[in-house]
Amino acid sequence: MHNTSILVLGAGELGMPVLRNLAKQALRFSGTTITVLLRPSTIDSHNADKQRTIAEIKSLGIHILSGDLSASTTELSTIFKDFHTVISCTGYVTGSGGFQLKLSHAVLNAGVKRYFPWQFGVDYDLIGRGSAQDLFDEQMDVRDLLRSQNQTEWVIVSTGMFTSFLFEPSFGIVNLAENTVHALGSWDTAVTVTTPEDIGRLTAEICFAEPRIVDNVVYTAGDTITYKELADTIDAVSGRKVQRIDWSLPELEDELLKDPDNAIKKYRLAFAGGKGVAWDQSKTFNAQQQIETMDVRQWAQENLS
Repeated sequence: MHNTSILVLGAGELGMPVLRNLAKQALRFSGTTITVLLRPSTIDSHNADKQRTIAEIKSLGIHILSGDLSASTTELSTIFKDFHTVISCTGYVTGSGGFQLKLSHAVLNAGVKRYFPWQFGVDYDLIGRGSAQDLFDEQMDVRDLLRSQNQTEWVIVSTGMFTSFLFEPSFGIVNLAENTVHALGSWDTAVTVTTPEDIGRLTAEICFAEPRIVDNVVYTAGDTITYKELADTIDAVSGRKVQRIDWSLPELEDELLKDPDNAIKKYRLAFAGGKGVAWDQSKTFNAQQQIETMDVRQWAQENLS
């Protein structure tokens, strides 16, 4: 990893933890540089939060490159071609429409040596095509594209759900304001979660790991927990009994039929099946490398008032 140029796409909820940890790891390797691609409007913004982000990036010794991911594949390839490794932290904010596939084509066309696509989520191979969440199909398209070639090495980091999403009121799993915990599918259905901070640390470890990880899916987990265990944890941490409500598969299917464009309802149904959304923690990179991560109980203790 000496004399390696790494480009990170995005500096948001996941991008910043990735950048912080890459910068720390890069200190061990001479000539290794970290660059982040940001929109011109972000770089020039007078917003206080964005200014703090820019200041932190500069303090880490990370270079800032101006560019917009809405550009054409050809224009993006021109940007990417100067980098050995590209790590995408763009998230799903762009929605569907082939964005992730466009980025992947741009990376391959640029001749980038190593690519970490935005796959920080569930096991799309196990879920397969045609799930309730149509965004997952494009993630399969990206995997098929990367597997169809041998010029660019790729690493996919499967993290499960961001831990905080379990507690997002709009998702409806844990809603402390209403004192409820909903089970997706059943109380025995499990879900794997990892915090963005841990994902950032583990992604940096994976990036710099020796021997180098090549053309592989790497799993992480802060926790793998059933909805019953989740409700028990909330009871214990909050000191009160939450109301437990089961959202069965038929019920979730019916809800999505009534509102087929609702992204949250798509996610609920996709996770309710239990397939590809939870895995044994012992098979994860962090367990094998004996790297401690934050579980759901720790997150709840630190974040729930």
